[in-house]
Amino acid sequence: MALSESNLATAKTILTTVGSIAAATVVVRGVMQEFLPYEFQDYVFSGIRNFFGRFSNQLTLVIEEFDGLESNEIYEAAETYLGSKDSPNTRRLKVSKPEKEKSFNITVESDEEVIDFYKGEKFKWVWICRKTERKDFYNPRDRNSTLKSEIRSFQLTFHRKNKDLAIESYLRYIINEAENKKQEKKTIKIFTVDYENMYDINDMWTPVNLDHPSTFETLAMDSDQKEMILNDLELFVKRREYYRKVGKAWKRGYLLYGPPGTGKSSLIAAIANYLHYDVYDLELTDLRRNSELRRLLLGTANRSILVVEDIDCTIDLKVRSSTSEDSSSREEESKVTLSGLLNFVDGLWSSCGDERIIIFTTNHIEKLDPALLRPGRMDVHINMSYCTPCGFKLMASNYLGIQDHVLFKKIEDLVAIAKVTPAEIAEQLLKTDNPDLSLQGLVDFLHSKIKENEEPEAKKPKEESADLEQEKL
Repeated sequence: MALSESNLATAKTILTTVGSIAAATVVVRGVMQEFLPYEFQDYVFSGIRNFFGRFSNQLTLVIEEFDGLESNEIYEAAETYLGSKDSPNTRRLKVSKPEKEKSFNITVESDEEVIDFYKGEKFKWVWICRKTERKDFYNPRDRNSTLKSEIRSFQLTFHRKNKDLAIESYLRYIINEAENKKQEKKTIKIFTVDYENMYDINDMWTPVNLDHPSTFETLAMDSDQKEMILNDLELFVKRREYYRKVGKAWKRGYLLYGPPGTGKSSLIAAIANYLHYDVYDLELTDLRRNSELRRLLLGTANRSILVVEDIDCTIDLKVRSSTSEDSSSREEESKVTLSGLLNFVDGLWSSCGDERIIIFTTNHIEKLDPALLRPGRMDVHINMSYCTPCGFKLMASNYLGIQDHVLFKKIEDLVAIAKVTPAEIAEQLLKTDNPDLSLQGLVDFLHSKIKENEEPEAKKPKEESADLEQEKL
């Protein structure tokens, strides 16, 4: 239906007025930003927003970077979570990369709008960054600033009806997602004890990047055993609420045992790479008392692996019988004891942290005290045995890039009886890139290994016979 001349004139008048107001607003805002301090600008524009906000069905949550001098966990989580988000209105992102890290850090730029959807509802994020010249304002992250500092915050806007959804569910979801994203992209580190800073909880562990390339795909391990470990790890990381419900500390103990060279360290690295967990390498022989052991435990982070290698060689783990209370007391003060270690593994101190894996390794499981081996302390016992035919084929694929060869059947038969470690096979496969020469060299090595193993067996009957003759005399 055509508009009458009076209606058309009214519409033109309205449009002209709106345009004039918009133009005037732009001019006024420009002048204010040029000549007026930020605090006054913020006061004026917040008043305008509040006025028009009375007629809106939208609600805005302001998430500031700091709560006093304390960091705001929600702000840090939103910063990580929104870094991977993109929306049609986003035009600018910030990218950075610390020198010793592998991943890029991507965050939204100031005043950029990011639209997110959660359970079918729309949430709009805007990152606000403003300069202030207030002398009484101090941003803990601006260590080099003098008068000027930045006030940073996120504004989260959504429909009023979704207030409970946002506060009770959406924000918790963002915190969990941010933690997972940090875990996935972080550079894995291995920590060792700095004994000169034993009494400083922030500096007692010294980190370096763990660049070990071992993965479950490259491990020369029986496929069924590998699958069992992976399933156990997956179940463990998903059971936060289950552990809480049954009243147990959220931790898991593994004992890796077997001859040297069977891949215990490689398995630890593979677990760390799979879970993106940092590794804490603990040498018990350098500790003087149980209290130091507890202090080191408190200095480890959640989502980490604590490793004690060659546990049978580090401290005397057999149950001791002391002749007097004085001698027992001196022993307690001078070294880490079995009782101290057990309390560390599954006593009250073991609950100081979440989602932790403790791994002990040993070449001689028979030397360990049964008290250390029971479930709840060492939950999973993994026998790192000699190389199997399946393990050899995987190593041939990794080292030589071949899936089959005329010598494979012969080598698999020899491996089954040779009692050879993956480390020994790896050494043979590394000698040349030529598959024919490499595999023939492995065949010769396996024959010599079998012969070497047979010689002690052949000597046993003669030694036993000599012992019997000696007894008769």
